[in-house]
Amino acid sequence: MIGIIVHYRKMRLTKWAYFLFVFVIFHLGERPLSFSQEKKRQEITYDVAVTAISIAVSVQNKKGRHITDLTKEDFSVYENDQEKEITYFSHDYEAPLSVTILLDVSGSMALQDKLSESKDALDYLLNHLLSDRDEVSLLIFADGEVEVAVRFSRDKKHFLAVLGKTEAYGQTALNDAVGVSPDFANRGNNEKRALLLITDGIENDSEYSPGQAIEVARRVDIPIYTIGYKIPLDEQFLRKYKRAEGLTASGIVESLEGFSEATGGRAFFVNNSLDMKNAMRLIKQELSHQYILGYTSYMDPDNEYREIKVVTKKKSYQVRTREGYYSGEKKDAR
Repeated sequence: MIGIIVHYRKMRLTKWAYFLFVFVIFHLGERPLSFSQEKKRQEITYDVAVTAISIAVSVQNKKGRHITDLTKEDFSVYENDQEKEITYFSHDYEAPLSVTILLDVSGSMALQDKLSESKDALDYLLNHLLSDRDEVSLLIFADGEVEVAVRFSRDKKHFLAVLGKTEAYGQTALNDAVGVSPDFANRGNNEKRALLLITDGIENDSEYSPGQAIEVARRVDIPIYTIGYKIPLDEQFLRKYKRAEGLTASGIVESLEGFSEATGGRAFFVNNSLDMKNAMRLIKQELSHQYILGYTSYMDPDNEYREIKVVTKKKSYQVRTREGYYSGEKKDAR
């Protein structure tokens, strides 16, 4: 009031003018917003959209044994190093699975009985590892195309009948197949979903590089489990298929590991049917032991990439989940 009084004396205002002046000063902040101001405030409000993020998490001790007795309070989730409140938690060993098989049926899979032995291992997966409540689908890829051979179903006999008729042909667009398949795998009806890639790793027909395939696969919350089967070690043999410098034995391993690590899955490299079946057993076991965590974040029109980190109270535990996601795309709330 001192400032107002001083101002009043300087201006020699009348008594009524003074009261009018005070009234205007005290009510200036309460005047209604103009149409343009109100519209701008609404636009700001509408631009902030919240989305639900779900992540599948596997926890093991140093010996590789799955930890199955954790609670919501045992986990902390960070997005770009900022801790997020966990708003959803599920851990059910008996929960049904939705598994998509992404099978390489290119010409190189006909060599060394790779395709026939893969079929045998898949028969073992369906008849001895998956339950009647689990559903499975089949994608096959060769010559730059990914074909939906079997849609999601619990009919294991139909799956195996279609699989039995599948033959190897053509070239391998492995990176392209990895890029487009997670979106289909995400259509499974169960909360726990996964993509199982079976390939010899020979790549000679893709538009995508391995890095580009990973970036596309990251846009969907699907862990990719990879079985690299009888990867060629002979550089002279690989030269017949070579289109890029990365087509070496070590390059194949690096690419397949990259697909799995980025999405929260695991990569296995085996050379006989028995080891492939064991890899499938370990994958089934891990999927059943998974924790599903959820939190909310805001969508970003700039579609920035956000890193995800999950830790447990016991720091010695090994935690595996997807590395991150793109913020401009709506996520499955599950």
